[in-house]
Amino acid sequence: MPQQASHLDSLRTGAENADGVIHLAFNHDFSDYLGAGRTERAAVETFLDTLSGTDKPFLFASGVALLAPGRLATENDANPMTGPDAPRGGAEELALSPVARGVRTVALRFSPTVHGAGDHGFVSTLVGVARTKGVSAYIGDGSNRWPAVHRLDAANMVRLALEKAPAGSVVHAVGEQGIPTREIAEAIGRKLGLETVSVTPDAAAGHFGWIGRFFGVDVPASSEITQALLGWTPTHQGLLADLDAGYYTD
Repeated sequence: MPQQASHLDSLRTGAENADGVIHLAFNHDFSDYLGAGRTERAAVETFLDTLSGTDKPFLFASGVALLAPGRLATENDANPMTGPDAPRGGAEELALSPVARGVRTVALRFSPTVHGAGDHGFVSTLVGVARTKGVSAYIGDGSNRWPAVHRLDAANMVRLALEKAPAGSVVHAVGEQGIPTREIAEAIGRKLGLETVSVTPDAAAGHFGWIGRFFGVDVPASSEITQALLGWTPTHQGLLADLDAGYYTD
């Protein structure tokens, strides 16, 4: 606890001396995901308390995954993860709640993969699994969809949100609404020279590890409202093109 208090004091000091806060951090510790969520909530509470009444911007990183599995999620969908024991500590709900009055809060919902050279996220993890297992796999028939956005397009969206998104806005960093996971696995297999195979949902955890719980979900998402609000247009190449370019495998 003393160590966490010290970290929160550091966040408080930084927020006090800043013109605004863009909070993109999260501890993806899947061995203690509940604890990671509580840490996240404590950080957001600290920022809101510090910025209260200043009208300074507070941009908070969230995600589009799990908003509305099985259908196209939009910026109008409420985040179902609420309360301190929810995934990510229910921090998006907290950031957009009445507690945040006097702060220009904006929820930045990112695609499951923010791709491009230097990405070490979910797709890089899938490449690592394929190398280890000797096959590039998808779950079931692989028709479930993952949204994606190029990191440079995402960075531009964050800048525009900082400059002009009104308080309480929700914006989606989505360049491609939904890429079938089979196509992602096939692109990985092509670059690694590996067979592409299906694994059953029951076998997903054993094959993929922690990422199996995410790779099998169908979570397409739109950014039409965001594009209209911010005047933002994704222009960089898509995820499959990045995979074919070898950014994850060379």
